Amino acid sequence: MQRLEAPMRRHAPNEEVDYLIVGVGSAGGVLLQRLARAGFRVVGLEAGPFWDTERDWVSDEKGSHQLYWEDMRITGGENPLVFGANNSGKGVGGGSVHWAAFTPRFHPSDFEVYTRDGVGVDWPISYWDLKPYYELLELEMPVAGPAWYPWGDPHGYAYGAHPMGGVGNTLIRGCTKLGIPVSAGGPVAILSGSRNDRPHCIYRGFCIQGCKVGAKASTLITHVPDALRSGAEIRDCSMANRIHLGKDNRVTGVSYFDRAGREHFQKAKAVIVSGYAIETPRLLLNSACAGYENGLANSSDTVGRYLMAQAGTVVLGRFDELVRMYKAPPAHALTEEFYETDPKRDFARGFAIQTVGPLPIAFAKQMMAARGSWGWGMRRQMMDYNHWAALGLLGEILPWPENRVTLAEERDQWGIPVAHINFDLHENDKKLIEFARNKTEEVMRAAGATETAHEARYAHLVGAARMGEDPAKSVVDRYGRTHDIVNLFVCDGSVLPTQGSANPGLTIQALAARTADYLISQGTTVFSSDKRDLTPPPVRRELSPPGTHGKGVPRLG
Repeated sequence: MQRLEAPMRRHAPNEEVDYLIVGVGSAGGVLLQRLARAGFRVVGLEAGPFWDTERDWVSDEKGSHQLYWEDMRITGGENPLVFGANNSGKGVGGGSVHWAAFTPRFHPSDFEVYTRDGVGVDWPISYWDLKPYYELLELEMPVAGPAWYPWGDPHGYAYGAHPMGGVGNTLIRGCTKLGIPVSAGGPVAILSGSRNDRPHCIYRGFCIQGCKVGAKASTLITHVPDALRSGAEIRDCSMANRIHLGKDNRVTGVSYFDRAGREHFQKAKAVIVSGYAIETPRLLLNSACAGYENGLANSSDTVGRYLMAQAGTVVLGRFDELVRMYKAPPAHALTEEFYETDPKRDFARGFAIQTVGPLPIAFAKQMMAARGSWGWGMRRQMMDYNHWAALGLLGEILPWPENRVTLAEERDQWGIPVAHINFDLHENDKKLIEFARNKTEEVMRAAGATETAHEARYAHLVGAARMGEDPAKSVVDRYGRTHDIVNLFVCDGSVLPTQGSANPGLTIQALAARTADYLISQGTTVFSSDKRDLTPPPVRRELSPPGTHGKGVPRLG
């Protein structure tokens, strides 16, 4: 899967590159590919390794923990977040290596939450600005899904949906009995049929452990190979520790530690931070300097604030018949019927119900949390594993300024101050979670579950470097350029002002493709001018990885 046609380009240590991207994950991989294909000299720094899927990845839960960002972080608050597995990745491909690859789009309402519902904040862009990039990335991954998807902006998918597994049939059965519309077979960025040099899914259930087969999309597989063919350089095991600011209020490059602990400095005409919702604000805060004593690009005191996670409670149900929930992609069916604000409910915004397919270790953790199972009691639960199904709610938690990333006194292995995260749920969040959990349990019971249990948890971190029109209330503009520094950009999940009830991976990659088009349209003015031109760029479909755009079967929408 990763055999390259030519050696990777190597820039000289003292060479100034055009763009330096910090983090080669979901957004960074797309940016790297687009900018390199457009002819820019671009280097990507990645804190983790460049994975070799054959040598490094195993079909084993315990052996896959190397994929996660498990470096020290300090967490606190009344409802603290749990870090490590499930919410951030480390290595080329980032979190897209271990995501479940569920790829629903955000709804039009997600971009104007304040206008519609009086909560949160509006985005500086609309759904329609991002729609062409949704369509583009759905082909580049590609996404398998139904011919007609009825929620949000109704549309169809160019690649056929996956067949149902046992847990998908559970969701369909429960929703159908209750009269709830449900989508079967996707949308999920996993191949339902072989395509180019990638084989189809073999339905073994190890999607979030790193797909050795290559059927699941990650930027490691979908965009990085073309980036390297186009002349990009990736420096893996390179931990960025500071963005440097010159005398003219322009960044000059980034210092970083290599795998041996040696510090280097890479000069760049522009820097793009793509470290995701914890490491991006951490790097900006650790780059404080004269004129930006509270953190680089933080004149608004917004860097680190408005961190969001989605409610991700898992409801488990036991069935008399065998389910075997591992025998399918974990995410392959869902309903978004409860996505929008309903005035009949006593909270704003909504949630989705999705299939999840925990493997045995994850299932054991859930049963321990839900029932306190231990010893022989846990063994008895595990012997029953194949009779259980799991559904996950995905609920919108609103952005709150006190949910934030700051710097702790503790330092990591490189001597860099680590992130301290404070997280609390507010009344609207708690009401939404309770309603969503009860509704998900109702679906499980309607499907025929004889007993149920649930594990309260979070999913999908976003926010902490939000985009907006007002420099006093946001960090970046609609294209990811920081309000404070003209040649410093942020492009990853941290720029999301709100998060909806959809998995954010597709939106993050769509935003990256849009930002790349903008940078390409701006040409060298990004490097030499202080002008802030917000002219919308053309959609450059020709920059898609070869053999992706224009493929698939035309669908409605």
